[in-house]
Amino acid sequence: MLIRSRRAVLGLTAAVLSAGAAPAAAVPTLSLLLAADQASGRVLLLDPGDPSWLANGGAAQWRSAERAALWSWSALDDDGLGPLDPQFSWQLVSEAKYRIQQGRQWVLTCASEGLAAVLRYPAGGVCWATAADGNVHTIELLPDGNVAIAASEAGYVRLYAASQGPRASRHVQLDLPGAHGLHWDAVHRVLWALGSERLLALAVGGTPADPRLTPLRDVRLPDPGGHDLAPVAQDHDRLWVATGRRVFQYSVGEGAFVGYPGARSIDRPGVKSVGDDPVTGQVLTVTPSTANPCPWCTSTVEFHRPDGSRRIEGTGLYKARWTPRPVGGVRSAPDATWSAPRDRTAR
Repeated sequence: MLIRSRRAVLGLTAAVLSAGAAPAAAVPTLSLLLAADQASGRVLLLDPGDPSWLANGGAAQWRSAERAALWSWSALDDDGLGPLDPQFSWQLVSEAKYRIQQGRQWVLTCASEGLAAVLRYPAGGVCWATAADGNVHTIELLPDGNVAIAASEAGYVRLYAASQGPRASRHVQLDLPGAHGLHWDAVHRVLWALGSERLLALAVGGTPADPRLTPLRDVRLPDPGGHDLAPVAQDHDRLWVATGRRVFQYSVGEGAFVGYPGARSIDRPGVKSVGDDPVTGQVLTVTPSTANPCPWCTSTVEFHRPDGSRRIEGTGLYKARWTPRPVGGVRSAPDATWSAPRDRTAR
């Protein structure tokens, strides 16, 4: 459900949005941020370059977090998700990703207590959803319309036959201790999966109705506690890999972890999400703050190359990712029906 009114971000208090260590010009204005906010239990679309966040040449301006969000979504907005028990399964929002396939835009989201969903973007209607177990940390959409999720406590990667219907539950499961990250690599046509100690490249086989997963590459992490996995937007041969104490880049072609620009400030402990803006190359990271009521969350998104930050008081951000402005704007009409993207070569 698309929220456009003052109810857009329920449960958030009045907020201070302030510039960080760098001037406003250090924050790009083309791309937006898609954030998983555990304080409000919502996915938030934010514009870090919004000039109204600043006043008097850089002094903080009082403004409500609800006004800051251009778009937001919660499973509690959708009565059709009732059978998945969102009052419980939508607790602790753990992921928010943007994907575009064959000209159609999607938001992928999940929560630690199990609910995972594919949404039309920006309309917000649910195309597919399920409720799983084991601390669901991330979700990925494959070209044939199937959906993968990873659960850290249960230690698995599941590939659901989501192409078969909006509540399709048939799936194949592969064990991966500490499973935290997923990324469909369209260049190398594999599904990457990140666990606590391993990075796997998985071949996707079978059929859309009966998928299969087969490990092709098994990489030992140089530091334990694998947490976030994302593509390097400006180099399709590389992946961002965040662990308990480090932030790496992995080169698929070289089969090795390699150096990268800006590592001096980006490579540090505790990073929950990392990624570079495909437009400007600026990197963002989200790292927990001891000042946040949620010990694994923060109210600040940090930027690198150039450096800066944006803070939204009252939020509990777990992850944030660059996302383009939606084609057609945030007021686009909802799609009439769910039709999974098709790409038979993905198998």
